[in-house]
Amino acid sequence: MSHVTLVEIAVQDAAGVRAALNNGADRVELVQALSTGGLTPSAGLVDAAISAAGGDGSRICVLVRPRPGGFVYTAEEAAIVWDDIRRLVQQGVGGVVIGALTRDGLVDVDVVQRWQEAAADKEFVFHRAIDASADPDAVFDTLLGLGVHRVLTSGGTPRTIDGVGRLSRFVQRAGTALEVMAGGGLGVEDIAAVRASGVHAVHLSARMTADDDAPTGPGGGGAGYDITDAGIVIAAVAAARQ
Repeated sequence: MSHVTLVEIAVQDAAGVRAALNNGADRVELVQALSTGGLTPSAGLVDAAISAAGGDGSRICVLVRPRPGGFVYTAEEAAIVWDDIRRLVQQGVGGVVIGALTRDGLVDVDVVQRWQEAAADKEFVFHRAIDASADPDAVFDTLLGLGVHRVLTSGGTPRTIDGVGRLSRFVQRAGTALEVMAGGGLGVEDIAAVRASGVHAVHLSARMTADDDAPTGPGGGGAGYDITDAGIVIAAVAAARQ
């Protein structure tokens, strides 16, 4: 395992950006509402994240997902994503993270190509919508043909550690054309085995729940919230560098 395995941390705020990048992570994926699978962060949060990264957004990729649920989008939803991508490009992020499927579980090529055009020269990443497909291999081959820069996948399984076989095949098929990033239910303890598949990067949230003594009640949400744990980031980076 002499290859370099990059580490990406999914974060939900500016503090998470600092916790990740200041402790060795190579980049972050900025999202909101990770508990729902992630949604598009606000423009204000994106600006705060870039500021937390020292004013350089090149290591910040932003999830663009208009709602929870599946990845089959209406024309109106696809247009919202297009507009969000254009705004993110103007804000100076390093890349965008998207995913769109057809009703039969394959890549919605027309929609993805329009989003690629909106992303211009930014990194263009297809997320775990691939793992929601009944045929991840067909989706992967389509993404190779479309020229996306990176695919986040667990290998079509709920937990990345169980998808190592397919991840290895993805790496072989990708060659140098596309980065395969392993993620989904990935723990620090799994990183060594996942690295053995040859993936180019690993992705995890490194989150823990912070206690919150603020008043709660009907409409007030829960008593805690997610934060990025620097200790988990450090451990993940160490496992990826072994």
